[in-house]
Amino acid sequence: MPTLRESLKFLLRWTLVGLGAATVLLLARFGIAQGPFPLQGERRTSAPVAQVVHVQRSFADAVSRAGPAVVNIYTARIVESPAQSLHPNLPNVRRRVGSLGSGVIVDREGHLITNHHVIQGADEIRVQLADGRIATPSIVGTDPDTDLAVLKIDVDDPPFMTMGRSNELRVGDVVLAIGNPFGLSQTVTQGIVSATGRGRLGVADFEDFIQTDAAINFGNSGGALINTDGELIGINTAVLSQALGTDGISFAIPVNMVRGVMSQILEHGRVRRGWLGITSEDVPREMAAALGLDPPAAIRIAAVDPNGPAAIAGLRAHDLVTHLNGQAILNAEDALNRVAAMQPGSTITISALRGRERLHVSAVLDERPPRNARRGG
Repeated sequence: MPTLRESLKFLLRWTLVGLGAATVLLLARFGIAQGPFPLQGERRTSAPVAQVVHVQRSFADAVSRAGPAVVNIYTARIVESPAQSLHPNLPNVRRRVGSLGSGVIVDREGHLITNHHVIQGADEIRVQLADGRIATPSIVGTDPDTDLAVLKIDVDDPPFMTMGRSNELRVGDVVLAIGNPFGLSQTVTQGIVSATGRGRLGVADFEDFIQTDAAINFGNSGGALINTDGELIGINTAVLSQALGTDGISFAIPVNMVRGVMSQILEHGRVRRGWLGITSEDVPREMAAALGLDPPAAIRIAAVDPNGPAAIAGLRAHDLVTHLNGQAILNAEDALNRVAAMQPGSTITISALRGRERLHVSAVLDERPPRNARRGG
């Protein structure tokens, strides 16, 4: 018969063995038994592995790639103002008024993009590169409808910025704004994409803005909005008035729109868009639903250019347009953009209501005239 001491030793030995086995199983379960590195020839199993998150603490590389292509634009124009005198017969006083802006060189030929409003009405334009060189640009073409202009400078080996893809932007992406605010040397600010597809701001006829909280100030207009790879994704163009109590709300024209406008200006000297010759306004959804429209959306024709394609097709003021080329209209902005995206000379089919009468007409689009020479969209 084993003694009590021998029995206790036996129980203690196997208890320790059991605890050791349980410890090994627990370590293996959480991937610790193999140590921080697997042995040679050994493969990790499906044990969880901690994810290492890389935090980018500097965007200096992106700025060094993009910064040299951002230029300072100086403009001047001569204005006449009445002489401040007790003698009204004295001639008007001619004054030279200067303004500041920014621009971005986008190819080896020295083409650069800026805002139309930066150079509008200028009698003199000067461009200063980041390396200090100064050039007098030629105006290749402008597009007031998107507030863009294409200039060209003749300098040796101009720095240029690679264009990215603005359709790949996501809300929350980090962006950097590069420009020359208040006549200071090149300045960089950081923010995130707050929203995309912003419109109806009254800045331009065609709006599809990137909204950011990167600081944009006077002189930044026409400058670059870049991603963290140093690629151009937008042209900074506007901020909401601080008189409204806003802070951190800035807008940039997406580079996909810039690319299309520049391509047409280089090819035709202007942007060629379709034009129907109407002005329109949204029909309230409640009214559209009451008319039995599905979806409940339409635009009301407010005015028709008497010589435009819509008038020739038989459309009148107060007609309600519901479909273009068989697709339902979302709103007046959507209709304008869809017509403008078509080439002049192409045919568009239009479905409309005149009272309770349904209309189906076709119109051959004209080329959209300059802003100061047209009536309607």
